[in-house]
Parts: sequence; C-alpha cells; structure tokens
Amino acid sequence: MSLGPWEVVIILVVVLIIFGGKKLPELARGLGQGLKEFKKATKDIKDEVENTVKDLDEETPEKDK
Repeated sequence: MSLGPWEVVIILVVVLIIFGGKKLPELARGLGQGLKEFKKATKDIKDEVENTVKDLDEETPEKDK
C-alpha cells in the first residue's frame, strides 16, 4: 500500500493545522533524531551479531568429512 501525492498533501495539511507552523521544525528535528538513534541501534545490534558469529566460527573446530 503506497500513498499517492494527494494523500500526502492532505496529511501534511492536517499536521500543519494540528501542530501549527512553529512546532513543525521541532517535530521534524525530533523525528530525525529518533530515526538516527534507531539506525545506530540497529547497526550496533547487527555488528554485535556478526562479531558473535565470527567468534563462534573461530572457536568451533572443524570436523574432517
């Protein structure tokens, strides 16, 4: 499901009416910081999983077939 251009315009107008013009930059800044923190957290988790798998591969002796 994707939003068309008119749906996006309607959503933006409703947000502008609800929060007003002065609050929008603050809301956008907060949203940006939240996304930045989320991306950092997911990257940290991914790196931790990759390091754990790498450590397990190094510790596990390979059996001859």
